[in-house]
Amino acid sequence: MDAHDCLFCRLEKHRIYLESECAVAFLDGFPIAEGHTLVIPTRHVASLFELPEEEQVAVWGLVAKVRTNLAVDFQPDGFNIGLNDGMSAGQTVMHAHIHVIPRRYGDVADPRGGVRWVMPDKARYWEEARK
Repeated sequence: MDAHDCLFCRLEKHRIYLESECAVAFLDGFPIAEGHTLVIPTRHVASLFELPEEEQVAVWGLVAKVRTNLAVDFQPDGFNIGLNDGMSAGQTVMHAHIHVIPRRYGDVADPRGGVRWVMPDKARYWEEARK
């Protein structure tokens, strides 16, 4: 997919929450929590790691600002912050994007393992440690 066909490259301006020279932040269209925000580089790349180092740093800088704003606006108990890098990792939009997801105690029965739940059979590592 090139930039011409990319949903994120054609993002409507009113959806933008924050922006910098190299990155844009907007609310996820299919949020899993209130305030779930995506941060994308303005340059169309499938992987964040295709960007020059200074642009990667700028994207992560905007992630930090988004996290700070969400902490004030929503007062969550924690955050999941991450990206799916490649189709085999679950990436469905081939424009690099970082999820910033506010979390609250009780939003799931047991949050231990966090992002490890992408592979449920391996998520409960603490149970294996007891054997």
